Amino acid sequence: MLQRNRAVAVCVGGVLAVALLVAALTACSEHDDTAPQEPTQTAQEGDSADEPAAVVPPAPQPAPSAPQSPAQQRVPADLRARVASLMVVGVTNEAQARAALDQGVGGLIIPSWADPALLTAQGHNIEALRAQYHHPFSVAIDFEGGRVQRHTDVMGSFMAPRELAARPPEVIRGTGYDIGRSLRGRGVNVDYAPLLDLDVSGLDIVGDRAFSGHPDEVVRVGTLFAQGLIDANVTPTFKHFPGHGRASGDTHHQLAVTPPLDQVRELDMRPFGPLLQRFPRSSVMMGHMIVPGMGPEGVPSSLNPEAYRILRDGDYPGGVPFEGVVVTDDLSGMRGILDYAPTPEAVKRAIAAGADQALWSSGADVPQVIDGVVAAVQSGELPEARVNEAAARAQQQLINTGL
Repeated sequence: MLQRNRAVAVCVGGVLAVALLVAALTACSEHDDTAPQEPTQTAQEGDSADEPAAVVPPAPQPAPSAPQSPAQQRVPADLRARVASLMVVGVTNEAQARAALDQGVGGLIIPSWADPALLTAQGHNIEALRAQYHHPFSVAIDFEGGRVQRHTDVMGSFMAPRELAARPPEVIRGTGYDIGRSLRGRGVNVDYAPLLDLDVSGLDIVGDRAFSGHPDEVVRVGTLFAQGLIDANVTPTFKHFPGHGRASGDTHHQLAVTPPLDQVRELDMRPFGPLLQRFPRSSVMMGHMIVPGMGPEGVPSSLNPEAYRILRDGDYPGGVPFEGVVVTDDLSGMRGILDYAPTPEAVKRAIAAGADQALWSSGADVPQVIDGVVAAVQSGELPEARVNEAAARAQQQLINTGL
């Protein structure tokens, strides 16, 4: 009986053990670490829970500004100084030169009536002024040879352009070099030569100053002469765009009118294209001639935006785009412009039209003229961008001759 009871107890104990084991296994299965878990990161709307969240691109950054050219870096920050750098004024002596440079002018021109000491006096000449003034400036002169050559007692005397054209090529180029070397030796870095006007109508102001009446011959001789100047590190200036050879008179003495634009394009402008293509670092002098059919009627070329556009675009037979300096003819000593506008007004209008340098040989009223142009910029009459463009070109011309 006792044994039977022990057996029953063992049986019951076994059943209980099994029940307990089943219960334990069930509890473990409910909390098993290996069981699949819910994702810990909630997927964004429209995203798959199996893919990474979308990457937001960084905000666009402004494009870096284009680096400035060496010429642009030299353009004065001050507006008045920028405007002053566009002025080329006549000076007769050291005192007048200093007064102009004190105003910050970018160029001087040595007229025939200047004191030669400005070219020769040690310590008081152009080179002395360059050493004493921190801003670079150009010095120009009219020196073609023949009738138009200033201060021959200092610079030397040379044959007229028409006579020079008949000489061998090496003489033509050599003469340009000799003139350039003489000018540069006295501090002059820009020559207002050679003249490209065609001698086709017997106009006395042109005459033997012209190489020829044929455009191709003018190009041939002008190329040799200009190369000689460049060999001497002097900037040549081709004049007078768009062409004075068939004008109705001398712009020194009166308003002068050329044939209509289509005729001027076909003949008078022709020498400029090949020469500007060959010498893109040269400068061009804009004349005062009125050209019928070019821009506003009755406006001299030097104040006419269309004249500058035609030159810049090369919009004439054989023409090429030109990015060098364009300087006006004299805005103070010629009736061809004074009968149209007084010098201060002409300076302002020339720059607005497209001139990079406004030239007046009298050198009078420099502060007032500068202030007038500044006022035009401040009022919006003259775009500041036009001043900036002109100032950069003027600085580039100085760089080209090492100044």
